[in-house]
Amino acid sequence: MTIVASVDDEERSKAVVKEAATLADRFDESLHIVSVYEESEHDHLLNEKINIDEKATDEDRKEIARTVAERASEGISREHEVVGRTGNPAEEILNYATDVDSRYLVLGGRKRSPVGKALFGSVTQSILLDADRPVVAVMDSN
Repeated sequence: MTIVASVDDEERSKAVVKEAATLADRFDESLHIVSVYEESEHDHLLNEKINIDEKATDEDRKEIARTVAERASEGISREHEVVGRTGNPAEEILNYATDVDSRYLVLGGRKRSPVGKALFGSVTQSILLDADRPVVAVMDSN
């Protein structure tokens, strides 16, 4: 089995990876760190952040997601695999967890107002509601 850590380009991702590594060590499982690039009208903001000028291809987006996962895993001495995917983040993360038969799925969360959840949705909320395996949510301390 595998411990899957779902990360994004937020600072809290390091805490997610750390918790996932702790679980992987505790249960002697492999550790996979997954990031999903979701194509949207805001692609240019992510592209600016990582210094890409032209529109990213599907392979570029997978590599960008992989780079995000690599950055989140910096400082982890434990052996791990980084994975970049594209598409709907909640669906891709749940599909990946199923594909590798993960024991736990570890992800980050933050406090949001009810209106914020209704208007913008939440990857964490979708995963918590739809997961068929245990989910560990590492909440922001803010």
